[in-house]
Amino acid sequence: MKKILIATAVAASFASVAQAQSSVTLYGTLDAGITYTSNVDGHAQWALGSGSVDENRFGLRGVEDLGGGLKTIFTLEQGFNLNNGSQAIGGRMFSRQAFVGLSSQAGTVTLGRQYDAMQDFVAPLTATGSWGGTNFAHYGNLDQLSENSAVAFNNSIKFTSANYAGFSFGGTYGFSNSSKFANNRSYSFGAGYENAGLRIGAGYAQENSPFGNTTGVMTALQADGTPFLVSAHRERQFGVGASYAFGPAIVGLAWTQARLDNVPGTTGSSHTNNYEANARYNLTPALGLGIAYTYTNGAIEDDHFHANQVGLQGDYALSKRTDIYAQGVYQLTSAPHGAFVAAMIDNGDAGGISSSRRQAVASVGMRHRF
Repeated sequence: MKKILIATAVAASFASVAQAQSSVTLYGTLDAGITYTSNVDGHAQWALGSGSVDENRFGLRGVEDLGGGLKTIFTLEQGFNLNNGSQAIGGRMFSRQAFVGLSSQAGTVTLGRQYDAMQDFVAPLTATGSWGGTNFAHYGNLDQLSENSAVAFNNSIKFTSANYAGFSFGGTYGFSNSSKFANNRSYSFGAGYENAGLRIGAGYAQENSPFGNTTGVMTALQADGTPFLVSAHRERQFGVGASYAFGPAIVGLAWTQARLDNVPGTTGSSHTNNYEANARYNLTPALGLGIAYTYTNGAIEDDHFHANQVGLQGDYALSKRTDIYAQGVYQLTSAPHGAFVAAMIDNGDAGGISSSRRQAVASVGMRHRF
């Protein structure tokens, strides 16, 4: 009898140790609201939108302590539309992230579908990559800073360094998984520095034939039937930004450039430059106000254009996990010589390209994190 009791106690102690060293967490974000979008097919649009601030998601995150500072980690994360229950991208069970890897005191190596260095080091310094979310994305989200299911790298291996006195760096390489090695591959690298309230980041990302198109000619179409800005033989994003937090306020500046090569109808490349200034101030621990302005210039199929975008947000926390928000974004485009470039504000699953060079989006919604 004593032997049975001793064996039971030992087994229970080992189970407690194992449980303390390993964990799996279910998490997610639910974001829905009523959204007004102007100038969609020539009319105003009212919709029950999904993801005006954050793309809806749920995921599993796990860690196992292997000892000696080495850990196994994994993440499986799915994006979806809350208003109708559909997948963010059809056919992808874990559209946002799906990776497994090892973490140590020197850094972390992971393999799977995951975000690049622009997301890691530059996006958090912008409104769209921090408090503002989807509506505050730069023109067309060509720099891919609005974190959603469409921008993660497939077939990728990623390294993220440890923090060395505030400095960190990392890189991602996405394999083509094809005998044509250079087609449909991607890579990125970046670095950041943090000290007290100061935060600085820089990054670069490149995707070759990101839609599997190896001819250098676009074949995919946007919802309105136009081919521009959807696929290209090569896409590149550059960026640098900085922010400074003092007391209840934080201010930031960022510059990004997006380039798309081999656009139909031109031998050149389409490109955009985005210059952003943003600020957020907490009037109380629960109530925060944010403002962001972005000036964009560039060329699409040799048509040069400018875009001015300004956004305001008020956010009130009902608890640590639940908040309500009201926000509005206005965008105006212009082009020389009578050329027309449509305005388009990223608006989750309730948006649409403007039928004019102006567009406004206003959302009132609720967000819950678990």
